[in-house]
Amino acid sequence: MTRGPAEPADPARPGERAGPALRWDFLGRARYGAALARQHQVRDAVLAGQGAPALLLCEHPPVITLGRAAAPGNVLTSAAQLARLGVEVVQIERGGDVTYHGPGQLMIYPVIPIVSALAFLARVGEVLAAVSERFGVPGAAFRERPAGLWLGEDKLAACGIHLRRGVVLHGWAFNVDTPEAAWRHIRPCGGEAPQVSLCQARARRGLVPVSVAAVAAQVGPALATSLLAVMRR
Repeated sequence: MTRGPAEPADPARPGERAGPALRWDFLGRARYGAALARQHQVRDAVLAGQGAPALLLCEHPPVITLGRAAAPGNVLTSAAQLARLGVEVVQIERGGDVTYHGPGQLMIYPVIPIVSALAFLARVGEVLAAVSERFGVPGAAFRERPAGLWLGEDKLAACGIHLRRGVVLHGWAFNVDTPEAAWRHIRPCGGEAPQVSLCQARARRGLVPVSVAAVAAQVGPALATSLLAVMRR
């Protein structure tokens, strides 16, 4: 059954979904390298005028990514121990410091041409705040510095992007049901700000957990519509 963007959706399954103009695709659980290769493929096609922009959503196995400003001291666990635990470490071209991605976190990769980096980040932040409220957690807000979606003094979603000729690579990590222990290996983004997940915030309100797929089913169509306002034509 086809559903419109404003209707409650069933949990998303791996496979393509279409918004009003921007195509979106929930990949399910995808390795970081495979998702990054898919982003590059879409961006190269967009830059060559041979493909359409796309919004890619997924969840990763445990991985630590190091941005261009990453300080080695912000990885708190040795490389050997991380390898034993099955945690990848990947150096990437996005801005920012060290961050973690893994199960329970919705990755949001809008591979689109944009008119303004700040307008783009703010627009995604506004949508994630609205989705959080839809799931019973009001009060989240985008902040420019430090950039991200904040619930009080706790970070609910982090962002970091790379631009090539105005087309975005990388994006946002939304903590849906990220275990607290996941952060013990790093100092996130070089700071001490506590992380919070949507499910933790829901639990404080007496609400049951939700899945990454259920949140993706709301985020995908909402962003597919909202991002049109910040896309370069």
